Amino acid sequence: MSSHLQAVQSRDVRMLGINPNHWYVVLRSTELGQQPVGVTLWKQPIVLFRDRKSQVHALEDRCPHRQVKLSHGKVVGDDLECAYHGWKFNTSGNCSEVPYLAENQKIPNCQIRRYPVKEQDGFIWLFPVHVNGLNTETFTETLHVTSLQQPMGLPEWEHLNYIATVAVINCQAHFSYLIENLMDMYHGHLHQDYQAWASAALENIKEDDYRVDAYYMAQSYYKIDKIWSISQLFFPALRRLHPEPLNVSYVYPHWVSTLGQDFKIYCLLCPINETETKAYLIHFTSLNAFWRLHKLPVKFRRFVKESLFGSAQKLLDGLVRQDIKMIEEEQQAYLQNPKIKSYELNRTLVSVQKLIRSQMAKLAELE
Repeated sequence: MSSHLQAVQSRDVRMLGINPNHWYVVLRSTELGQQPVGVTLWKQPIVLFRDRKSQVHALEDRCPHRQVKLSHGKVVGDDLECAYHGWKFNTSGNCSEVPYLAENQKIPNCQIRRYPVKEQDGFIWLFPVHVNGLNTETFTETLHVTSLQQPMGLPEWEHLNYIATVAVINCQAHFSYLIENLMDMYHGHLHQDYQAWASAALENIKEDDYRVDAYYMAQSYYKIDKIWSISQLFFPALRRLHPEPLNVSYVYPHWVSTLGQDFKIYCLLCPINETETKAYLIHFTSLNAFWRLHKLPVKFRRFVKESLFGSAQKLLDGLVRQDIKMIEEEQQAYLQNPKIKSYELNRTLVSVQKLIRSQMAKLAELE
């Protein structure tokens, strides 16, 4: 093992960065309109904007003229105009116009970074390795692992049989704390009325260099098999416990979980730095059991899907609020005393930290 890889393996996981050779989620599609929006993905300021055809582009959020943020500016045609002096940059990151350029002056050769970006399943996915000078096809050919060529995606987002709810997570903590919280099904005691299940028991763990799958058996409060059963989401008295498999997976860098046949949850991460993480939690309730509904016209089914969007918002927001409080307390305790020993009995969390180190070791190999 090289000294670089040894250094990665020995470093505290709470200080490790991200492997940029993956797709991350930076915004919901609805959050990007006609004006540019600035985001940060692991210390990289990035500006997102739409061209005249509404296609999304991502550039370094920095005007090379005076180093101010391009996200303060506006979109003019297909170009991004800096708010300070009006310099314009095209979708490739090249300066396309300086409004006060003299006749004997040339447009400066000051290309800024361009990032691969895709709008898919209601979200904007970004690959944080910049690709100046490469077209999409050439960039795809440079990827080292075939499975990384496409975002993980949310197949349920457009599926008419699934009702979605989205919550935003903004926590002042390293992303590893969030992933460990999501993979740990023993902390249900924290959530009380917000939890969809109880009495989780870990049955098996599978892991490789790209994912950790933990298989639990739990007691679910919900069974969505009749029209009236949707009301369980709103009236706790109607809930009845029954056994269901509860599977959670860290598919680097994101997370996904299924509870029986009725619920699926994703957490799409956008780590900002060592002590700040943004993420989107997406909850899907399945309508697959309602076979009569599937025979109705597609327009009506889409109306039902859109009308019920956000139906689990109270539940999801409650979960997020309680989890963030605990995660941020963990981070603060670490910052006050990084050497303090924690006593962990959940084998899944050991696998999570191993995967994070493995991904950083892969990055070290490429470098």
